[in-house]
Amino acid sequence: MALYSAAAAVLAGVESRQGSIKGLVYASRFQNVKQLYALVCETQRYAAVLDAVIASAGLLRAEKLRPHLAKVLVYELLLGRGFRGGGGRWKPLLNRHQARLKAELARLKVHRGVSRNEDLLEVGCRPGPASQVPRFVRVNTLKTCSDDTIDYFKRQGFSYQGRASSLEDLRALRGKCFLLDPLLPELLVFPAQTDLHEHPLYQAGHLILQDKASCLPAMLLAPPPGSHVIDACAAPGNKTSHLAALLKNQGKIFAFDLDAKRLASMATLLARAGVSCCQLAEEDFLAVSPSDQRYRQVQYILLDPSCSGSGMLTRKLEESGAGTPSKKRLHALAGFQQRALCHALTFPSLQRLVYSTCSLCQEENEDVVQDALQQSSGTFRLAPVLPSWPHRGLSTFPGAEHCLRASPETTLTGGFFIAVLERVEEPSSVSQAKESAPELRPSPAPKRKRRRSKAAAPPNTLSCI
Repeated sequence: MALYSAAAAVLAGVESRQGSIKGLVYASRFQNVKQLYALVCETQRYAAVLDAVIASAGLLRAEKLRPHLAKVLVYELLLGRGFRGGGGRWKPLLNRHQARLKAELARLKVHRGVSRNEDLLEVGCRPGPASQVPRFVRVNTLKTCSDDTIDYFKRQGFSYQGRASSLEDLRALRGKCFLLDPLLPELLVFPAQTDLHEHPLYQAGHLILQDKASCLPAMLLAPPPGSHVIDACAAPGNKTSHLAALLKNQGKIFAFDLDAKRLASMATLLARAGVSCCQLAEEDFLAVSPSDQRYRQVQYILLDPSCSGSGMLTRKLEESGAGTPSKKRLHALAGFQQRALCHALTFPSLQRLVYSTCSLCQEENEDVVQDALQQSSGTFRLAPVLPSWPHRGLSTFPGAEHCLRASPETTLTGGFFIAVLERVEEPSSVSQAKESAPELRPSPAPKRKRRRSKAAAPPNTLSCI
């Protein structure tokens, strides 16, 4: 299968330091990116175990297999879900050595005094809190609704447990049970490690596999239908599709990203999700002029810039020796993030902005927000949001408690940071806004509806510009 060859090529690239797992997966041109990424990550996690089993079984002496391909195939045979799509020519080849490979795996367990495969992992690779994070699935309301999706899963034999009332309900999920998230009405929650990449609703764009923390930025930005929104660093597009669902495809989303390959994948994702109100641009957000007439009605901005990714659940598999990023890298990232946030705050009609990262580092989070607020000279402030959220911002400056943090330990999600900034509606600032753009004040709902049809995006807005 092409999947196994692609996975082997990614592993070889990581070993030769050609790039990270995610970067090489995107560059592989393999159609099912998430399937490939998951296989590579799991094979990498068990690499030392697989090397030992392959060597003891003499597989590479008996067959002309490249080492990385052998590792992927043995993972599928012994530790994975079995060969996919019939396994092609690899299944009969591995079946000839199946008994010996299984015997060597069993011998390794006896030698180390363990009974489970996971216990063979080194301490740093063993499942921790991150492995207990549930599978969050956002219902794409552009194509379906929560009730219909729940009914579909029930017909497939899943047991619907209703709306969760606590994190303990999520931790207790097992088997073919699922819940409705207590905070987000379109978010379904399945047991950890549930794989829905091959599910027909996912492949049809009815479901978006998206961590709960990653759903918060669009939810907290909350642009009403008819709004003009900027998604400043948009790829891979999950948050963009969430914004489109909140807008009900009414209004405009201007989505920017510099990575052409990621932008192309994003266009595919948005098309599958039924998004029709988005204009993609292969452009540096910092080069976008706030005075451009195209953006004169933008009142909402989502800024999720490049970051260290130190909160990502799979980060230890992203690059060898991953951990706390170096001070030099943090300084460079924080500099870009601070420039992007300050630039976003200069858009004249901006009323609300969400800044988010998948980083745990103060330098990329609270420090960036504090600096931007100081430079805004009181024009913007941190909005108090989700008062019951258990994990708040670090107390590094007054008001930082209005920021949100997330982690596997405290919120059963990936590591994340979110800050909501809103324009301060003082008489002086309101007066200045009226003088510079009197027609751009937030309008009552009926007026937004009348303007909506004029703002509707043309059918070809998904093509890159």
